[in-house]
Amino acid sequence: MVEALAARGITGLAIRADGEVHRFDAPDKRRGNLSGWYVCPTPEVAVFGFWHTGEQQTVTLAGEHDPIAAEQARQAAERARHERDAQRQRDHAQAAKTARRLWAAAQPADHAHPYLQAKRTAPHGLRQQGDVLLVPLFCEGALVNLQRIHPDGGKRFMPRGRLKGAASLVGRLAGAGRVYLCEGWATAATLHEATGHPVVAAMTANNLATVGRALRQRLPAEVAITVAADNDHHTEGNPGITAGRAAAQAIRADLTWPRFPCPGCACTDFNDLARCQPIEEGAA
Repeated sequence: MVEALAARGITGLAIRADGEVHRFDAPDKRRGNLSGWYVCPTPEVAVFGFWHTGEQQTVTLAGEHDPIAAEQARQAAERARHERDAQRQRDHAQAAKTARRLWAAAQPADHAHPYLQAKRTAPHGLRQQGDVLLVPLFCEGALVNLQRIHPDGGKRFMPRGRLKGAASLVGRLAGAGRVYLCEGWATAATLHEATGHPVVAAMTANNLATVGRALRQRLPAEVAITVAADNDHHTEGNPGITAGRAAAQAIRADLTWPRFPCPGCACTDFNDLARCQPIEEGAA
């Protein structure tokens, strides 16, 4: 296993064949990520992988054809999966606790915050800690994470906080006839101001479908949902529209995306469009 790990840029580990799950830093993430893992049920069997990518490898001195070694490897991988799930729950719980504490201590966001000024939006219930905006992310009615936005536009979520299925809401869902689903908070704020409809920000393209399914289950059947995708027209495969279309198909929602009047521009979302020209409700 030492050779296999070294081929992936991981050296200096003291491998222990004690049957326990051991974690180490993945080389493609920031220091302290602990996304790599290994477990050796015996000196002859080792399983290692990376939780953030899903990669998993088995190394057996006895050879893969050995049924005993294969069963030991299967059990080792299962223990690693249980440990990963338990650790993720602990991480999410700790991040949510910190998020609630920071949110409770924060002040209402300043309309003059540089990020809000740059995006030309109102705060819509955001809070502020020092010069950092706090965007609340909820899942199943609970505050689980925060996106922290610095004056220069730099964004960070809570370390090891829950993101899948979490979202931020601009406006009120109660009584709505239509709800928009988009990626970023600034896009949500812009769409809400332009249309008057509530907008749910899933924060990432990969989260659109997960949030969309939860939203569809929560809303009455007669409430329409429109996925307002980013238009990543300068990126191969246009991941914004691709993810938006997949989310819309998954929940049978309408789909729209911004068309830009500025040839060759770097615009990608409805907030960018609003700063190029006003958005009319029919265009969204």
